[in-house]
Amino acid sequence: MSIKQLSIFVENKAGRLAEITSAIAAAGVDIHALSIADTTNFGILRLIVNQPDKAEQALKAAGLTVSLTDVIAIEIEDKPGGFAKAARVMSDASLDIEYMYAFISQDSGRAWVILRVQDNEKALEALRTGGIEIISEDKIYSM
Repeated sequence: MSIKQLSIFVENKAGRLAEITSAIAAAGVDIHALSIADTTNFGILRLIVNQPDKAEQALKAAGLTVSLTDVIAIEIEDKPGGFAKAARVMSDASLDIEYMYAFISQDSGRAWVILRVQDNEKALEALRTGGIEIISEDKIYSM
């Protein structure tokens, strides 16, 4: 099972991030995780939120370029080597990770990792077989 991630094109100029996050807040949407990758002139802001469809509508109404992307969320132990097991499972299944970002979960001693891969179904199968916990939409959106 995959979850929805917002990907927003962001011009690299003062106040743009405040504008985006204000539009999301005004829609009553809670941001759970984010990542931004930038170049000199623009960036891509990636967000996990509790109501992705509602956030997408609010951002489009604000004139922003936004898309929803299917990603995988996994739960790992928050300790040295916690991610190594998942990385090994992906490597052994010949699956490349396009990008990822992580955050600490509300469960003590646990971390959540968002993964973008080319083949979600193959990755999900490999991760489950390798004993990696997959986080459901319900769990991540309600945290």
